Amino acid sequence: MKTTSAKAKTLTAFGAGLVLMLTACGGGETGGDAAADGELAGAELAVGSKEFTESILLGQITAAALENAGATVEDKTGISGSATVREALETGEVDMYWDYTGTGWVNILGNTTEDVPEDLYAAVAEGDAANNIAWLEPAPFENTYRIAVPTAFAEENNLTTMSDAAAYIQENPDDGVVCAASEFINRDDGLPGLEAAYGFEFSSIVELDLNLIYTQIGEECSFGEVFSTDARVVSNDLTVLEDDQEFFVEYQGAMTLWQETLDEYPAIAEIMAPISEALTNETITELNGRIDNDGEEPRDVAEEWLESEGLIG
Repeated sequence: MKTTSAKAKTLTAFGAGLVLMLTACGGGETGGDAAADGELAGAELAVGSKEFTESILLGQITAAALENAGATVEDKTGISGSATVREALETGEVDMYWDYTGTGWVNILGNTTEDVPEDLYAAVAEGDAANNIAWLEPAPFENTYRIAVPTAFAEENNLTTMSDAAAYIQENPDDGVVCAASEFINRDDGLPGLEAAYGFEFSSIVELDLNLIYTQIGEECSFGEVFSTDARVVSNDLTVLEDDQEFFVEYQGAMTLWQETLDEYPAIAEIMAPISEALTNETITELNGRIDNDGEEPRDVAEEWLESEGLIG
């Protein structure tokens, strides 16, 4: 793991650049080829993640793939909060972690949820390049915030959209209780912005750890914050309300890392490209479910999936 400052990283990468240019110019290898050649032999890298299941899983997938290519990887997954894990990247505590385009646009670059560019990934990658942070090509899955309710409750009250929910809560304030995690409660692209966009307020907020919310929707609260690719939506018989005003920004997953780290180890992008490409909505939801619903360990799920797809050997 690098614990040097950004300036020191730049100098290190520059000094190594003449040697590594030969490797970079070779290009065109698949992730498997890079792994077979051990292109990361000698590299010491720290992989971080946020604290929720999907982020930890993505961190474990990354760690397993990099180790397969010869790197020594320090596991720093499970850091609580988007701001905290981003700070860990900026200070060199971790070398890389997966983030989401919506988080990059609003929370990192300081934009609003209005006037979102059509190619959000390109805008975020370009904007964060000024901070010396690289965003690798995103995976095809999108894990966005949503509000969910028990399916029976949705059917009984004809709730299919957030507009339906806003009208229902205004007429039935006793039912307007939402379970949400601290980060969602305080993010502009979370609860405050959602209420402003739909012109209503939940009557009460129950703050819970994100992993507890799914089982408490229908118990402590009628509504709850969920992630769209979380398999616990299905296992807990929840209905996700349509964001008919299109408030929530696109949250496409992509790995972020120091540009100097990428310059020093260009094989990282080669290794991760086919892995990212294979992570569809269906795939990531299934893998999340193996952890949250079936009780498997994230590292085991990561390694078994990579092996089954021929992405490590």
